[in-house]
Amino acid sequence: MLDGVHLTLLIGPGVPVPAPAAVLDALDAVQVSSGGDRGGFQLSFQVGKTSLIQNVLLPAGYFDPILTRVIIVATVRGLPHVLADGVVTRQEIAPSNEPGKSTLTITGEDLSLYMDLVEMPFMRFPAMPIIARVYAILAKYAALGIAPIAIPPVVPDIPNPLEEIPHQHGTDREYLKELAAGCGYVFYIEPGPAPGANIAYFGPDIRIPAPQPALNVNMDAYTNVESLSFSLDGMAKKVVVMTVMDPVSRRAPIPVPIPNLSVLRPPMGLRIPVPSRLEFPGDVAHLNPSDAANKALGIMFAAQDSITGSGSLDVMRYGHVLRARMMVGVRGAGVSYDGLYYVNSVTHDIKRGQYKQSFNLSRDGLVSNTPVVLP
Repeated sequence: MLDGVHLTLLIGPGVPVPAPAAVLDALDAVQVSSGGDRGGFQLSFQVGKTSLIQNVLLPAGYFDPILTRVIIVATVRGLPHVLADGVVTRQEIAPSNEPGKSTLTITGEDLSLYMDLVEMPFMRFPAMPIIARVYAILAKYAALGIAPIAIPPVVPDIPNPLEEIPHQHGTDREYLKELAAGCGYVFYIEPGPAPGANIAYFGPDIRIPAPQPALNVNMDAYTNVESLSFSLDGMAKKVVVMTVMDPVSRRAPIPVPIPNLSVLRPPMGLRIPVPSRLEFPGDVAHLNPSDAANKALGIMFAAQDSITGSGSLDVMRYGHVLRARMMVGVRGAGVSYDGLYYVNSVTHDIKRGQYKQSFNLSRDGLVSNTPVVLP
């Protein structure tokens, strides 16, 4: 790999162990995606007729789907970063007529895959609030090194067992996503901070406020990105009007406008685009007051950003590994687009002698509300 970049690959059923030298020598490319609904990875190997992978490891089940766990760690300038911790889901081999040019591709997803394998339609949670249900479900996966971090809904809701008994729909992951969507939260698994450890997060989509080193564009010798572009979507902002029944008679409809501003993400732009759409959701009139309040907060938590950006960088020139679900500054894009942004997703592309990243950014409006970008 590159000077200053060391890649560690752990593979195995149950507890992954360092990959043998023959596997590392055959490794041609690594791609890891993070920051989305579910993280994933892909490993590409160059194999030949006499290779250990082709003749021994594959027949012995070394890369078998579901059973094989993979951990990818990139150490940049002495600082380790756990890029992926997941399970193999697919293997593909492409034989070639040229010696040593056959390719084996291993694809996998993060450990939330294990939560999506078995449906639990008969699971009941009598008198258990949402937060208790979340911890009860995630406790089953502690053996995989998954530590839960769950934040209770803003408006508590303890179901009366004489009126209703909550029951699970579908798999554990589907039910956790359903609970999160009901109160405007997100659910995902983040690998790290140590190899073999993972964080299962259930809560509002809060980005870590400490900004990462800035992305510089059009700054001559100080430029540290290969490409960067921005776009402003004038249709992104909207006003949602919820119609709820009055809590006394349950007959009179009350319209409640919900602004398209996230109460959890601090504003980063001075000029917020005017909302261009008006929506009336039709599935809220029957909700009780606590569910309606959580629904309204969920709409505010999920407010869309008007400005999106995308680009790519070379990690060695940037000097750091850009992480998703954090903040980063931008310099050199002009007065309208300089400033702080949220990093929504990152894709890592690692090959011999190369470590690049592609990324997606977003924020709420034009013109930064901070005088300078640090660091």
